[in-house]
Amino acid sequence: MAFMHNRRAFGSSVKRECRREVKRLIELNKDNFEEEVLKSDLPVLVDLWGPKCGPCLALMPQVEDLSHEFEGKVKFCKLNVAENRKLVISLRVMGVPTFLFYKGGEIVDRLSGAEAVPDAIKAKVRDLA
Repeated sequence: MAFMHNRRAFGSSVKRECRREVKRLIELNKDNFEEEVLKSDLPVLVDLWGPKCGPCLALMPQVEDLSHEFEGKVKFCKLNVAENRKLVISLRVMGVPTFLFYKGGEIVDRLSGAEAVPDAIKAKVRDLA
């Protein structure tokens, strides 16, 4: 029985480790926003999310999948609104989920609320790339 327990524990740690490697969204804050977004050579998608936002958390794995598909063409970032209130206010974001699309340091498009669905996000990223 102890062997099975250790095997399960090992298996779950391997899965957790794989998940860590899969994540490609850069975590933004006031200190790195300018460098990662405004000065980026690549177009940028910024996923504004909240830890208590169910739709935000549901979309995050799908956005991570898109980051693989568009790797090297679009930079994918996420911004926790609960931890970065001043930055969020300066971006004029009133609710989550919100996705901001940047090109050349300027916002060129946005999706928020009910319009922020996987197909719409993918279409905007495709336009950005």
